[in-house]
Amino acid sequence: MFNKIGIVGSGGWGCALASILAQNGNAVTLWSHTPSVAEEINSRHTNERYLPGISIPGQVRATADLADLRDSDLLVFVVPSKAIRAVAMEFAATSPKPGMVVVSCTKGIEHDSGKLMSQVLGECLPEPRLAVLSGPNLALEVAAHIPAASVIGSAHADLLGPLQHMFSSKAFRAYTSDDIAGIQLGGALKNVYAIAAGVCDGFGMGDNAKAALVTRSLAEMTRLGIALGGRMETFFGLSGVGDLMVTCFSAKSRNRSFGERVGRGESPADIIASLSSVAEGVPTSLSAWQCANRFGIDAPITTEVYSVLHNSKPPKDSMVGLLGRPPKPENGLQATHAK
Repeated sequence: MFNKIGIVGSGGWGCALASILAQNGNAVTLWSHTPSVAEEINSRHTNERYLPGISIPGQVRATADLADLRDSDLLVFVVPSKAIRAVAMEFAATSPKPGMVVVSCTKGIEHDSGKLMSQVLGECLPEPRLAVLSGPNLALEVAAHIPAASVIGSAHADLLGPLQHMFSSKAFRAYTSDDIAGIQLGGALKNVYAIAAGVCDGFGMGDNAKAALVTRSLAEMTRLGIALGGRMETFFGLSGVGDLMVTCFSAKSRNRSFGERVGRGESPADIIASLSSVAEGVPTSLSAWQCANRFGIDAPITTEVYSVLHNSKPPKDSMVGLLGRPPKPENGLQATHAK
């Protein structure tokens, strides 16, 4: 079904997915925004900046020209959320064929509009047949063939089987769902809570406090995610609680590490300037805060992360504010509009 496969984005996750697809016998064309990265992939089959110590299969050919992907049967978008609209419009200008199958693997929510990444791609590309992929997937582990699982979603039932087959390998198990919104919202929102979990680590607050924070984050994610169109069961699956756990607890998680540095006293601006890749929880905290306010959703953890990252609120004041909230019953999934 897919003879030509293109991947837009050469970061760690883009290269990890390219490796899965190539190991299944497919020729893959991988676009990089940085010509030197494309050259490294083609000449040395490595991407040391994002996947140190990992060998990229020879079936993966890199390019710095988006037009090289315009004849793809399957196109996988793996660029940062803040760049996805601009890159999609640039790709659309290459006159790609209509009806292309497009899989969004970007985790984020667009500022101001509150649109999901699949909605952005749907607006920019010519009649795409859209799908999404998300789950507890640390790129370095996936690229190293350490067992992992993910979930693929699409409103096109006929795509689910073929895509599941394409993205499955001996070490990577793909499940399917038709909850496109829920899959994306779980993948986006968990990054906000991972920053909060990292702040907890930076403060040295201990395992009990962190477990409580992550549990309440799941309740908040589910409240907000349902209000934005997802289904409850999705948030208790791979793209919800699964991704939340790995991102909040793993030492390899960029967003958790970002929050830990904030908790130790570094300024968000200085941390951002030092990173070689995007911590998606930073822009998503603004988008999620906007969505929570638009729909009247009680989202105290999101609000505090937003306040620390975008309004310069001291992290300790945010932690005190969370701990000082009035006591209430635990069934936090119910009162979605009760601030």
